[in-house]
Order: sequence, then C-alpha cells, then structure tokens
Amino acid sequence: MAGRSHADDQVSGWTTGSILFTAVLMMTVGFFQAIEGIAAILEDQFYIPAPNYIYAIDVTAWGWTHLALGIVVGIAGWGVMAAQLWARVVGIVAAALSAIANFFFIPYYPIWALLIIAIDVFVIWTLCVYGKQEARQAGLRRD
Repeated sequence: MAGRSHADDQVSGWTTGSILFTAVLMMTVGFFQAIEGIAAILEDQFYIPAPNYIYAIDVTAWGWTHLALGIVVGIAGWGVMAAQLWARVVGIVAAALSAIANFFFIPYYPIWALLIIAIDVFVIWTLCVYGKQEARQAGLRRD
C-alpha cells in the first residue's frame, strides 16, 4: 500500500512467542550441550562410536567442541532474549556450527544428535526472520 510504512505492521503473538521460545531453547540446548561436552572430557569411554565410521574423531576433542559450542549458544540465547543484534548473528553462526558438529557426532549418540540438528534448524530460521523492529514492537527492546 502506498503511504504505509513497515513500522505500521503489528508483530503477531506467534513472532514474539517464537523468539522468546527460541531464546530459552538456545539457553537450554547450550546447557545440555556443555554437559555433553563435559561428560566426554571427563570420561573418554562415555561415548562409544559406531564401528567403521569415516569421520572418527577422538571423544575428548568432541567434548571440547561441544563444551565450546554449548557456552556460545547459551550466551547467544541470553542475548537474543535481550534483543541484541550481535546475539542473533552469533546465534545463527553457532547454531549452524552446532548442526554440522552434531552431524559428525551422529555415530556417537544418534538420537540426541538428530534432535539437536532439528532444533538448530528451527533456531536458525527463527533468528533469520526476527528483526530489530519486531523486538521493539514486542517490547523486548527499547531504543
């Protein structure tokens, strides 16, 4: 429509709810991924890989990878809840790296890895469609 700005659009409850859900989900997944990493670091035999897996990486290395990704995703989730742009960018990158890492982690813990990949895809989608204007209209950000 002519004369109508994008600022006139109202943010739906779904948008506000989905970003809040995504922020909490990121913090929760970050926490569990960090715990997963700590378990692999402390007990090298905790995860048993499938035999003949082409991408066999040391379990301790996976532990450090998951610990680092968990911390980054959790902090980004906190920033998303505070409607920070940097958190959305970091969240998208961290979720993409988490999905890739969990793809390679499938033989070690298949159901959990596939669940985290699905959550990462949802997080990436939500963070890509949610912007500064939506945060302002939802009351999460005051400029």
